[in-house]
Amino acid sequence: MPKLGMEPIRKAALVRATILEVGRAGSLDVTVSQIARRAGMSAALAHHYFGSKEQIFLAAMRHILSLYGAEVRGALVAAEGGPRARLRAIVRASFAPGSFRAEVIGAWLNFYVLAQTLPEAKRLLSVYQRRLQSNLVHDLRPLIGLRAEAAARGLGALIDGVYIREVLRRGAPDGAAAAALVMEHLERELDGQG
Repeated sequence: MPKLGMEPIRKAALVRATILEVGRAGSLDVTVSQIARRAGMSAALAHHYFGSKEQIFLAAMRHILSLYGAEVRGALVAAEGGPRARLRAIVRASFAPGSFRAEVIGAWLNFYVLAQTLPEAKRLLSVYQRRLQSNLVHDLRPLIGLRAEAAARGLGALIDGVYIREVLRRGAPDGAAAAALVMEHLERELDGQG
């Protein structure tokens, strides 16, 4: 079995530390030194691996998006009952405990802000939005036909909006309540009342 070098371990530690520091600060107003300190290494080593704070943050968002993608894929594989069950699975996966926790929600909010000025962040956000739209349309189309595109855009905006509102809420994130809110809207769309 090949020996795992220190670089992937340290990069993973920096990614986790970035998510925690951004969540703690509530903004990207954290330093590479703070991130590195939380990861148990020097700022010079963090710069060596990533180059800049923006690149560290982008790596953290890629990590968050990859966990989210795995959550959605797993939920879709387990969904039984056709398109309606698959749509519910996507909504539940969007608010699963791995993705819907305070520090990850804070990272998402800051990701939206960074996407306004950093082309690579904008591209990454666009990839996420297109995948969500595609997944939703795939299962909405057999149920509501031509309204699928618009309904998917609305559901995607609602999912993103719930994340943004969660930042302002007190207490621990409530994924079940968040999913229930989006589910209610989904059911109205499916019943032709959306």
